[in-house]
Amino acid sequence: MTVVAAIDRSDRAGAIITEAHQLGEAFGEPVEVVHVLTRDEFVSLERTNVSETGETVPVGDVVEIAEEIAAEAIEDAGVEATPVGLLGDPADEVASYADEEGASYLVVAGRNRSPVGKALFGSVAQSIMLDASTPVVSLRAE
Repeated sequence: MTVVAAIDRSDRAGAIITEAHQLGEAFGEPVEVVHVLTRDEFVSLERTNVSETGETVPVGDVVEIAEEIAAEAIEDAGVEATPVGLLGDPADEVASYADEEGASYLVVAGRNRSPVGKALFGSVAQSIMLDASTPVVSLRAE
């Protein structure tokens, strides 16, 4: 079993990783920090790389970029965890990854958004909480 911390590039990442680390220590489980690059981010990287070098970006390289983002967040939090990079829809990828790994907990943090904002833009944390079969710890990080 493992504790999965799902992060983005926001200031909330440190609080998510710290909470996951505390859960991992309490239950004697390792922590994996997951960052998902969206298809839009992949397309943007692809366009930039093609215009600069004339070559496409291999999907493996994009996953490595996501993993590096997770590794930087772990380093900033000053805890021990394993970075994981994924590509796709963040809510789907995080929930699937937690299921595949048999995670005991999944730690997320949402943004303060109005109900209209959530309806228009969606909420990754909300989708994870509703769709994940893994127990979800949701932080209220401002």
